[in-house]
Amino acid sequence: MKEAISSLVHDGDTLLIEGFTHLICFAAGHEIIRQGRKDLTLARLTPDLIYDQIIGAGCAKKMVFSWAGNPGVGSLHSFRRAVESRPPQLQTEEYSHFGMVARLSAGAANLPFWPLRNYAGTDLPGANPSIRTVRCPFTGEELAAVPALRPDIAIIHAQRADEAGNTQIWGLLGVQKEACFASKKVIVVAEEIVGESVIRSDPNRTVIPGFKVDAVVREPWGAHPSYAQGYYDRDNRFYTEWDSISRQPEGFKRYLDEFVYGVKDRAEYMKRQPDLPGRLKAKELICQGVNYGY
Repeated sequence: MKEAISSLVHDGDTLLIEGFTHLICFAAGHEIIRQGRKDLTLARLTPDLIYDQIIGAGCAKKMVFSWAGNPGVGSLHSFRRAVESRPPQLQTEEYSHFGMVARLSAGAANLPFWPLRNYAGTDLPGANPSIRTVRCPFTGEELAAVPALRPDIAIIHAQRADEAGNTQIWGLLGVQKEACFASKKVIVVAEEIVGESVIRSDPNRTVIPGFKVDAVVREPWGAHPSYAQGYYDRDNRFYTEWDSISRQPEGFKRYLDEFVYGVKDRAEYMKRQPDLPGRLKAKELICQGVNYGY
């Protein structure tokens, strides 16, 4: 992880750590904080705790997003402190969920923009000058349009990948595929690295092809406190505790000192919390296989 972040994530980059509640790579975010990256533009549909930590650590100058919060709990306090300070310490650029999906889809398709309907009747176009209108050449209808998003680097967590970067994900999906095809560089972080034969045995589960991947990192428990379907459950207790941990800058600093700056890697992070495997490790539930034939 240290090598991947050092070589591929640079000051001033537009960074996207994707995952829709599921497979959010906290381990990569922590390494970015440890390496002291600055002036990052953070992009993501639903920035939650890991972006709160990156913002609070002083690594970000801007966030491009569609919703920000601690899911089911409340606010992101580091994010709020940065936005509500005078002058603001963080720039923001807000879209709807589908607006962000559309931006990444345009980037993945190498198109300059993407049309959509879902800004009718909202105030977002008035707050965000990047949301514009375009007239359909077929019907004459006026539609909203958002510009393509092409991040410098996307970081995707997955259940498994091979050494070439062919990456398989199952369970709840977000926009991992679109994010990878839209981005200039891609880091895949996997719970385990498997042989090519395993990937080939179940090809429909391959979401990201190896030719789009610049680095592959094996990082068990790398998504905690998020979850990895089939490996470990979401740590709901931590999400609830984060509200009080981060509510004051002092509590936030204590957390970083103990679990980010105070450890050298994810393995050491896990040693600090020996209860996690027993509390969160997933029980086995195997799906019905398919016959691909030959």
